Amino acid sequence: MIFWHSRLAKYVRHEGRDKMEKAELNSVEEWVDSISGITKPEKVVYCDGSRAEYQRIIDEMVSDGSLIKLNQETFPGGYLSRSDPRDVARTEKSTFICAEEESKVGPLNNFLSLEDAEKITDRLMDGSMKGKTMYVVPYIMGPADSPYSEAGVELTDNQYVVVNMFIMTRMGKVAMDRIKKDGTFVKSIHISGDLDPENRYILHFPWKRLGSDAHIISINSAYGGNALLSKKCHALRIASVEAKNDGWMAEHMLILEIENPDGKKYYFAAAFPSASGKTNLAMLMPPKRYAEKGWKARLIGDDIAWMHVGKDGRLYAINPENGFFGVVPGTNPKTNPNAMESIRKDTIFTNVALTDKNEPWWEGLPVPEGKLLDWKGNEHDPSTRQKAAHPNSRFTTPLSKYPSLSGEVENPEGVPLTAILFGGRRGDTVPLVFESFDWKHGVFLGATMGVEQTAAAEGQVGVVRRDPMAMRPFCGYNASHYFSHWLSMEKNDCKLPGIYYVNWFRKDSDGNFIWPGFGENIRVLEWIIARSEGKAKSRDTPIGRMPDESSFNFGGLSLSDAQKEQLFAIDYGEWSAEVSEMEDFTRSLGKELPGEIKSQRNKLRERMGS
Repeated sequence: MIFWHSRLAKYVRHEGRDKMEKAELNSVEEWVDSISGITKPEKVVYCDGSRAEYQRIIDEMVSDGSLIKLNQETFPGGYLSRSDPRDVARTEKSTFICAEEESKVGPLNNFLSLEDAEKITDRLMDGSMKGKTMYVVPYIMGPADSPYSEAGVELTDNQYVVVNMFIMTRMGKVAMDRIKKDGTFVKSIHISGDLDPENRYILHFPWKRLGSDAHIISINSAYGGNALLSKKCHALRIASVEAKNDGWMAEHMLILEIENPDGKKYYFAAAFPSASGKTNLAMLMPPKRYAEKGWKARLIGDDIAWMHVGKDGRLYAINPENGFFGVVPGTNPKTNPNAMESIRKDTIFTNVALTDKNEPWWEGLPVPEGKLLDWKGNEHDPSTRQKAAHPNSRFTTPLSKYPSLSGEVENPEGVPLTAILFGGRRGDTVPLVFESFDWKHGVFLGATMGVEQTAAAEGQVGVVRRDPMAMRPFCGYNASHYFSHWLSMEKNDCKLPGIYYVNWFRKDSDGNFIWPGFGENIRVLEWIIARSEGKAKSRDTPIGRMPDESSFNFGGLSLSDAQKEQLFAIDYGEWSAEVSEMEDFTRSLGKELPGEIKSQRNKLRERMGS
């Protein structure tokens, strides 16, 4: 339906442009009217979230060439989108937290003053949607009837955003009903603009907002993370500040359900930085040896967890999302069979290659016969060694298509966590798994988590970057305050889960991975489950509690005794360097670093004897 409102918006002329005066805009319609007065779209469309609406927009995009219809026999409901080559990834340098005081933002975020943010938005928003349609996209993050869910509205001029939001969120009428009930919603504005990287801004306003009253304003990008504003922008950067204020947690974590042969279920939340095995763990498929015994794995979420303390004092988690926006290169029936089954239907692919059978292709799949068009639409020449699919190419798929989905996905209360896992990709230093001594020690481990940089991440390849709780790019406020919030969750009446540190990527002297990974990672979860029930032994080491030899199941794996030993080895030289790097990082965070983090750092050095 098309609406055109002219209600309570007030405007003044400011440096030759229309600028909205700050007003109380209590309804969606009032706020939409005020923003349309600035951006001046040709028309305004309120999205109802229906399947018919989705298909209508899809058909329009196919008609104008912005989407390619894939082979509907092999990929029914599948489409391919190719983005502008200047706009293919989330860009940290263009992402800002806007505040009155830089101390609230902290040294790990890009700070922008409210005054400078206002100058930018005044310059770039005025008339920015002329000749375009403004789509009003209401959505809910989390189960529709959960008290822990939150509604939002994104205004966008981009149809790609609309159809992806249809997949990724609970969108349309259900969200408008929630907004009317709650009376509040997160406001975001997305303007595609001309995609100029030099004028690209993803602005967040967790505290004081500008005249537009928006929590998030994104300009000059149409890439997923910069344009699907419900995801990292709302569900992490804005929500993390709300969580601190209200006593809950918004985290960059998967949520996984494991059922043992006795039918008992356990729930894990895990934070892994880029290229550290997060998606593969979320979509874990037990190996044959375990499946035959009755072990089962079910997914609840692959990327974001909102966590709260339940009435029984345990920590519960919900998945605020309703779909996947996953990196696709490397995905195949061997590495991730569940993902392959999921993306066979009703999936939008972005920046993958295209075979002459009109099927999507990416590195990691068998090389196809015949002509292959790369992600830019040009014929691929393998001799150039250029990737046919962009390394950051994506799939957007409904959560409901996942073949092993937990029945707890829509549970309004969420699921009680058995354990929290941290772990970054490390070729050395870090053992396969170890347990924190207590909650404070576990917070320290997460706060100082390191990950070797890969080609898919910003930074020099191979260099270890500190990525606290995998939230470095996504925490909406000062990291020191964030650590304090984690520490504050330990209250007398809380029964918090154990915290564990894992590393699937340790290598031998020849540079080969020692641990088989993928489905075999269930062995690590099996040990953690046994630890949570007091049934598995451990041994104290300077870095934490490691599995006792008799308590970890290596049965059926082709690992030598030397390899098993290396998986759990602690090299004091490597750890001495690690502690020094941890110290450098924590000192870089400034004077507001919690004393408990400093204390844990000093205790680790003492235990290492250095």
